[in-house]
Amino acid sequence: MADYDAQLGREEPVERSAAQREADDVDLLAGLRGVTELVADSRTVAELLGDVAHFAAVAIPNVDGASTALVGEPFKVRAVTATADFVETIDKVQYDELREGPCLTCMLTGRVAVSGSLGSDDRWPHFGGRVARMDVHSALSLPLTVGGEVIGAINAYAKARDAFGEHAVVIGMQFAGSAAVSVYHAQLLNAARARTEQLQRALGSRAVIDQAIGIIRSRTGASAEQAFERLTQLSQQDNVKLVALAERMVDEAVRRARARHRS
Repeated sequence: MADYDAQLGREEPVERSAAQREADDVDLLAGLRGVTELVADSRTVAELLGDVAHFAAVAIPNVDGASTALVGEPFKVRAVTATADFVETIDKVQYDELREGPCLTCMLTGRVAVSGSLGSDDRWPHFGGRVARMDVHSALSLPLTVGGEVIGAINAYAKARDAFGEHAVVIGMQFAGSAAVSVYHAQLLNAARARTEQLQRALGSRAVIDQAIGIIRSRTGASAEQAFERLTQLSQQDNVKLVALAERMVDEAVRRARARHRS
């Protein structure tokens, strides 16, 4: 039996038939294949999260809409994607307005959270009633966990009551395990890409500053240290960033050289 945080007092839904379970396995395989074939290095994290939500809606039985969320600051959500407008509304109510709900509980505890009657679920009295009035009664939140750390969650919603039994929980946990790896790798690649771009900008800035220092030295005969000090002083006097001043100085030197060449 799967270990998950279930709504107290709710009975397990009627067990699915062999044919339904076989169809569920086919859907799970399609969802897993989709999420494992995502090429993370050609898409942003937000785009990948959207794909994960889409494949979750395919893989997990009885889903009317799904979303994914990433952990940000303590008890805050950093990024959210959803497959349906009503899910976007639910997520805004949960994360921005009420600060309670199955996803937040799931990310806080690291356990699957499931409800089959949100309107009577004592765990989220404000959220549950609000969502039930939207004619959405079932929720399933699955933690995205890597190395024992929760990095986000997948949320599935259904308008029917008791839509997610233990069978759906087990399938969801299988899907979430693979999805977590894809999301984690996308985050790593995104961070590495950002560091590379930052380094490239830093190297480019250093190169143009060195060129400006060379120009000052050629004009004044100053040492490298003296030329850099002079460039810094000019930057402060003109209230211009050092790299911007250096670029302006290099561009001016190039224009003068071209003018001399033409004459």
